[in-house]
Amino acid sequence: MDKLDSMAAVCDFDPIAGKIPATKVEITVSLVVLYTQGVETKQWREFGRTEVIDNTLDPDFVRKYILDYFFEEKQNLRFDVYDIDSKSPDLAKHDFLGQVFCTLGEIVGSPASRLEKPLGKRTGGSPIMTHDPVNTKCNEHMMELLSLCLSLLFCSGILGKKCGTIILSAEELGNCREVATMQFCAHKLDKKDFFGKSDPFMVFYRSNEDGTCTICHKTEVVKNTLNPVWQAISIPVRALCNGDFDRTIKAEVYDWDRDGSHDFIGEFTTSYRDLSRGQSQFNVYEVSGEEGRVGGNPSQSTSLHYMNPYQMNAYAMALKAVGEIIQDYDSDKMFPALGFGAKLPPDGQVSHEFPLNGNIENPYCNGMEGILEAYHQSLKTVQLYGPTNFAPVVNHVAKYAVAVQDGSQYFVLLIITDGVISDMAQTKEAIVNAAKLPMSIIIVGVGQAEFDAMVELDGDDIRISSRGKLAERDIVQFVPFRDYMDRTGNHVLSMARLAKDVLAEIPEQLILYMKSRGIKPCLLPPLNEEPGPEDQDHAQTTPV
Repeated sequence: MDKLDSMAAVCDFDPIAGKIPATKVEITVSLVVLYTQGVETKQWREFGRTEVIDNTLDPDFVRKYILDYFFEEKQNLRFDVYDIDSKSPDLAKHDFLGQVFCTLGEIVGSPASRLEKPLGKRTGGSPIMTHDPVNTKCNEHMMELLSLCLSLLFCSGILGKKCGTIILSAEELGNCREVATMQFCAHKLDKKDFFGKSDPFMVFYRSNEDGTCTICHKTEVVKNTLNPVWQAISIPVRALCNGDFDRTIKAEVYDWDRDGSHDFIGEFTTSYRDLSRGQSQFNVYEVSGEEGRVGGNPSQSTSLHYMNPYQMNAYAMALKAVGEIIQDYDSDKMFPALGFGAKLPPDGQVSHEFPLNGNIENPYCNGMEGILEAYHQSLKTVQLYGPTNFAPVVNHVAKYAVAVQDGSQYFVLLIITDGVISDMAQTKEAIVNAAKLPMSIIIVGVGQAEFDAMVELDGDDIRISSRGKLAERDIVQFVPFRDYMDRTGNHVLSMARLAKDVLAEIPEQLILYMKSRGIKPCLLPPLNEEPGPEDQDHAQTTPV
């Protein structure tokens, strides 16, 4: 993989000989070719090229450009994007997609040193081909795959056409010269492939001062295993954390797919200070999926949360299937709907118990349509983020259930998940405590993950326990949605099958609670007698 030579610093950028640069800055781009312009000749000179990204509409390149920054000088830059069609390093033989002009000072001076500009048509004429031969040794495999990437993202540089957007970011580099050599392995990763196991690889990100992350390394792909051992990597500490040993480093694990729609397996965070401790308990990490990553990016069709204009996603189908039946037993049809595992605006604070409608004071939604609308709106406003904790929402419902134990209300919590859980011990404790309250929990698993943790929470075979204490009764029912999917694609039939099985245990659980508390059904008032306020309150239930 890319090591020290992966940074495209193939020549020194020194517009005025003898000048000492104010500092060095690292430019992160989502393009192919960078040109710099001489002060005297005004000729464009190729500085370097990024690697080619395999099958993606949003390329985020690992290779960076290292430039000398002169505050007092105007340093003109040009970025050209090409669709690579052959093995030839000659850019004239490839399709030109668009270009952007800017200055280095314009990037550095932008908010958070991050500049976004639309790509335009060619205006700079033919480039002066003075690049270093080392940088033009393009990988044959990657060359061929780029044509499926940028050609779908950008137009071909036609005037008046929207050709895409380039995002440029700069960060001053520290003086740290250390190089870190590391090796990672994983155990029992999530199975993502329908046939076979997973093909995992890792992606490392350096956190920036503005809270964003910059990709800094990708490992190789290890085929068909859930217990990969990746090759040792050597990477400059400056690339990992810019010399700040306590800066957060994020690592993501993906299952490689040939078409580029890599499946997110999970992620963890660390720091170089922790990594430098070597093989120890400090460097054993839980690869946890986040709610959004779990389902993927909601804007991409590979996501479990993807909002297809022609059909509901798995989350929405499970919600509708169960909710449309159970809502008939609630008098006002108002349901509190909560999300868990997301960064909330405006400050990006992670929450595991937030209202889908965004209203902390009143999280209630009007019927199933209201819940679905709130769910879809929340995907547009929050950033789905890990870890995935169940205990907060279980305790949230238990807080209401503990206040109404006279049999007048019974609470049902519906959790829709991909199976990833980060707080198993806390969730077990919450369920054991809730087992003595008037509530039941329905868990619907979506996606192709292994649901061992959810089966354990179900407690059908072995009653769930926590801290040596057994649950008073079984209140959890788990079913994987995939087992109910109709092979002909009939979603109505799939939803009906799901609802029938997932709700089958609720009546028995309710009766068992009532009998254990000696609560008997109330007598109905005479037909000619209007129910009083107390009776109305007594009859109302609030499933969640």
